Amino acid sequence: MAERAGVTKQTVSNVVTGRVPVRPATEARVRDAIAELGYVPNLVARSLATGSTRTVGLFVPTVRAPFYAELVEHVEDVLEERGHRLLLCTTRLDGERARRHLAGLTSRSVDALLIAGDQGLTGHLPLLAGARFPVVLCAWEAGLPDGLPDGFPVVTLDYEHGGHLAGRHLLDLGHERVAVLASPAHGVRVAGFRRAFEEGGIALPDSAVHLAAEPTFRGGLEAAAAALRAAPGTTALFATHDLLAAAAVEAARTLGLSVPEDLSVVAHDDTPEGLLSRSPLTSVVLPKRDMARQAVEVALGALDAPASADLRPRLLRPELVLGDSTGRAPAHGGARRTVRP
Repeated sequence: MAERAGVTKQTVSNVVTGRVPVRPATEARVRDAIAELGYVPNLVARSLATGSTRTVGLFVPTVRAPFYAELVEHVEDVLEERGHRLLLCTTRLDGERARRHLAGLTSRSVDALLIAGDQGLTGHLPLLAGARFPVVLCAWEAGLPDGLPDGFPVVTLDYEHGGHLAGRHLLDLGHERVAVLASPAHGVRVAGFRRAFEEGGIALPDSAVHLAAEPTFRGGLEAAAAALRAAPGTTALFATHDLLAAAAVEAARTLGLSVPEDLSVVAHDDTPEGLLSRSPLTSVVLPKRDMARQAVEVALGALDAPASADLRPRLLRPELVLGDSTGRAPAHGGARRTVRP
């Protein structure tokens, strides 16, 4: 192949591995020769020779949730740019499954590891205390557990700020009688929402927070209907996930309420599930693509230069994007309809 491209074997190696930059014209000749000869790299032999697998692992709770499905694609895109492949593992919120996957990882299987989402994993992180590869936590919502091994950088989203943005928006629109639809794992988002109302001089009672029994559209419908029936004067709902928000909009219409004339709804995550609503939702938008890029860069940076690795935690802030699901509180523009029993 080197002879066909008119270059040295080392140049061919540099093009294939991507570790040493090669002039574009030279790289083009080598890749043309690869295509002509139908060359397929022996990845096992390369791994043994270089001590690198060119593979980065990614743990996610599930790929059924659009948030994690999007994150997987973003991470894979960045890895391909850097000449690495993705090894995907799903924990499916099963602690024992997560433990087995973590315990089986070695430097011969991955060069680095990204762990997205903290559900069911926090208690097993000590298994990686002696890992011989960089580990980066991303999309981490809960507080970090005690006994976390040193050298685990965190690249995550400011979920608390997201909840605060939602609360501040509703307060600015004059809403004081509000409710929250939440998944059990989203306590940080609820805390941010509470903080916004506390800053506005309004204490949000525990009775205003309704947990969805299951993270499905049906679960959201049931929780939203229960919330609106429990407090007929409610003028706004904050849903900690887009699926719950879309369900809340549908539940409101079923109960004879118009969105946003009678009830405002703020979503969180800006995932495709929000499309289940008939019109665009006002939503807290998370910078998932930016988080994926930074997490990969931190991991590969620690791999290339361990001594100078950047271990500072990174907290990326979301933003609120206005849709058609929020408006002024009814008291500012007319009487509110009564919820049908």
